[in-house]
Amino acid sequence: MSFKSAFDVPTVSLSNGLNIPILGLGTSSTRGGYSHEAVVHALAACGVRHIDTAEHYGCEEKLGEAVRESGLPRADLWLTNKLWPGNYGYAAARKACLDSCSRMGVEYFDLYLMHWPAPTTPGGSNREVRADTWRALEELYQEGVCRSIGVSNFLIHHLEQLKDDCSVMPHVNQVEYHPFQQPDALIRYCADEGVVFEGYSPLAKGQAVTDPTICQIAEKHGRTPAQICIRWSIQNGVVTIPKSRKKDRVQENAQVLDFQLDGSDMAALAGLHDGRHVTWDPTDVE
Repeated sequence: MSFKSAFDVPTVSLSNGLNIPILGLGTSSTRGGYSHEAVVHALAACGVRHIDTAEHYGCEEKLGEAVRESGLPRADLWLTNKLWPGNYGYAAARKACLDSCSRMGVEYFDLYLMHWPAPTTPGGSNREVRADTWRALEELYQEGVCRSIGVSNFLIHHLEQLKDDCSVMPHVNQVEYHPFQQPDALIRYCADEGVVFEGYSPLAKGQAVTDPTICQIAEKHGRTPAQICIRWSIQNGVVTIPKSRKKDRVQENAQVLDFQLDGSDMAALAGLHDGRHVTWDPTDVE
């Protein structure tokens, strides 16, 4: 993989032929975590073209405004949204997706994900509700409302069930990924099944930026610890979506495409895995 500048963002090919930018910007809840200014700055000044959000964050309207304010053509952007488990089930999922499009003022999403493997709606076992929900996503995909579809926080057994129950394998699985949480078996499974692995929380909610090994590598390269974590993730081929509500941090996080970690750096970072989760842990979800 070669890198030229912060504005030359490499892409990863999905199984349906679409190309997702390997570096994006995650967004947060409007309850103290969303920054309109940061999103506009990311799009207009930092070369970011990949935005990740979710129905649950409550910022769809504001994000739509930021996209329009940036002045970028819709076709130049990759917009990901996620379906909340409270809207699982065939009919509810269809309605929720169309409602999200309406709130954001767009006609389609580039990627639409089931947010979590455990439904919070009645309708049968977890597996049955996931399959019923996925059937709605498959239809939205066929109709072009969703250019690609996927899941988030799904483990191997969740993906295996979906593979058996449905006709379209997820294009993407978005999972917690940082030096302390490296789910290698899941990554290998996704690669074998043609599912692109996407990582969120690349800084481990700030825990990674004070780690001595990461700080030492940062000093070696004249970079920040955050840049080292993001660079490590994308150098592993993982689609990576750091988030921040501060303009300077958004810019810092985007400036990771013009340097390379060497083999010893990558090995040292790989050795930091200790299995910790800094966010939701889907291990016990049936």
